[in-house]
Amino acid sequence: MRTTLSIVLVAILSCATGFAQSPEEGATEIQVWTSGGHSVPGGRGDTSLWNAGLRYGWVLMYPHGPGFLKGRFEYAIDAVPAYLIFQPRNTAYGIGLNPLNLKWNFATRGKIAPYVELSGGTLFTTSKVPPRTSGVNFTPGAALGTHILGKQYAWALEARYLHISNAGLGDLNPGINTFEIRLGIGKFRKSK
Repeated sequence: MRTTLSIVLVAILSCATGFAQSPEEGATEIQVWTSGGHSVPGGRGDTSLWNAGLRYGWVLMYPHGPGFLKGRFEYAIDAVPAYLIFQPRNTAYGIGLNPLNLKWNFATRGKIAPYVELSGGTLFTTSKVPPRTSGVNFTPGAALGTHILGKQYAWALEARYLHISNAGLGDLNPGINTFEIRLGIGKFRKSK
């Protein structure tokens, strides 16, 4: 698994031609990321998680908005091939797909490009999360982060709130609320 992620990361980041390090209109974003966190009040406690994934995004518009709210809208899809949920009873392994990532990239300020994001997806696990509920869950979330734009790569650092819930698919639905820190590295590619 580690070798596969390393190969994917090298392949993605070695494609340097045609990349612009800025979330500009018409650009696409490709990123490898990892995050981890722990449960917070408002759901099932004593749970930690780690996940890693790949993102592909499209910056869809030129800057809009007044003053400091000025920015660009981006739509992205995340594939999450590695999910570990550390529960008091067991560790659940899973995969996920987040087909809905709505991201507002605020206007770039030098090498810093802050953003906010709303996301949603599905998580499939080897055991029930939380225990005695369901192996299929939904993962809505919200994030506040920033891109740090370098000459070759764009780093992303964000704080993310993630809710894991089966939305009533099982008899019980206590849900898990987590706070995560996410780190990503990628590139923005400007279409020609």
